[in-house]
Amino acid sequence: MSELKHPSDEEDIKRHAPANAPAVASHGAAAPPYDSASLTSGEVVCPPHTTERKITTKIDLHIVPFVSVLYLMAFLDRVNIANARSFGLEADLGMGGDQYNTALTIFFVPYIVCEIPSNILLKYFSPRVWLSLCCLGFGAVTVFQGLVQNYSGLLATRFFLGLFECGMFPGCFYLLSTWYRRHEAQKRFSLFFSSTSLAGAFGGLLASAIGKMDHMRGYRGWRWIFIIEGSFTVVVALIFFFTFPMFPEQTTWLRDDEREFVKARLKASQGHSGAERKITLRDVKTVMSDYKIWLGGFMYFGLIVPAYSYAYFAPTIIQSYHYDPITTQLRSVPPWAVAFGFAMIVATVSDWIQHRLLFVIGAICIAISGFAVLLTVHNNLPVQYAALFLTCMGTYSAMPVIVCWFNMNLGGHHRRAIGSAWQIGFGNIGGIIATYSFVSSDAPFYHKGYAICISFVCLSALAVVLYALAVVWENRRRSRRPRDLNLTESEKVELGDLNPEFRYML
Repeated sequence: MSELKHPSDEEDIKRHAPANAPAVASHGAAAPPYDSASLTSGEVVCPPHTTERKITTKIDLHIVPFVSVLYLMAFLDRVNIANARSFGLEADLGMGGDQYNTALTIFFVPYIVCEIPSNILLKYFSPRVWLSLCCLGFGAVTVFQGLVQNYSGLLATRFFLGLFECGMFPGCFYLLSTWYRRHEAQKRFSLFFSSTSLAGAFGGLLASAIGKMDHMRGYRGWRWIFIIEGSFTVVVALIFFFTFPMFPEQTTWLRDDEREFVKARLKASQGHSGAERKITLRDVKTVMSDYKIWLGGFMYFGLIVPAYSYAYFAPTIIQSYHYDPITTQLRSVPPWAVAFGFAMIVATVSDWIQHRLLFVIGAICIAISGFAVLLTVHNNLPVQYAALFLTCMGTYSAMPVIVCWFNMNLGGHHRRAIGSAWQIGFGNIGGIIATYSFVSSDAPFYHKGYAICISFVCLSALAVVLYALAVVWENRRRSRRPRDLNLTESEKVELGDLNPEFRYML
């Protein structure tokens, strides 16, 4: 370390790279720059029997469909209570006042607290085992939710639903980030994240069909919604126990030379993953001492409030336009479908020009415009319904870009596992706020709810701008410093994105 010329760099390395870290390479090898240009430098060579495009397609087919279906099931089982509400849930269980809002809130207690522990367990057990177990758990709880006889039973099932679902979102994002380079990740992240849009659309269609089973075999329609959708999730979980993907280092469907190529291209883009090291409490403390991690949490937190407000209360808002229950469910489908298409367009263009900031700000502006219309227009149903499209499109296209941007700017398995879980866990505190933003006493105009949503979207925009300034400043600071600091590979692994060779994406 005698060649270090800047005391601040040396102090940073000493603080984040323990002296007893296991060495994995010699001192003399300097890692290539962490950007896509490294892939054309001749250091990462594709196996002769295939091409990089074929390998990427193979990865897509083995990863994206599985995580998308998994999260579709999770989100569907989470928000189908909004559909059940339209079919007599509250009346049958004797609920009144803000009890529905409380039932929504209790879900987030274990969901928030257990995010980081879940990602640590995911790394320990492997994604296939851990995420399949979680899927089986929340599928079974959803079935039980359709069998409850009172409000207390509903609260209990909502609590355990949050406990089993806590690992889905950060776990799947964590898994995706270990397979793709930064400039190609957004399309995959958005396709996965847009499972929420598909769940909203599919949930509305399914609820409208299941609602016609009202009183069949003595069960009300809302019970059938939970029972049928939960049973389907259980079947999916059993299949996933044998088929769900794992980390690149653990996979068996790649040849040895293909696996080494995938690991090499990821290292060129993101640095050494450090998949072989365990995550410790010291790692958690180190990651959480980085102010950029906190900004990442606030970026997501600000959008969770409008996102869950829409997911949980869109059927209620649409029903306030004097539609019957079946028509309400059908009317809830188009905004979700349009949001899915728009999110994929945003993701594709974002990956193409390798930029995130402007797409987030643009989508946020669309969301604000939608909520502003809903806040001020109360006597024009076509305009109000069109505003629902804007809020759904803007919110659900900005969120996946924020999560992808933040996750792919984290280097190393340990920093990514902790950082991604923190962002999702902290952000979901906004879910608690969302559950009390639209209360029955504010119907049918919901001035308070729309004003709260606009405020939190603006908070997200502020955090986005601050995060962008932070990464630009950090990149410029590192560019002014010597690039080759004679770091060992083990020190680079420990530093992750704090490595002076790492460059953040804007």
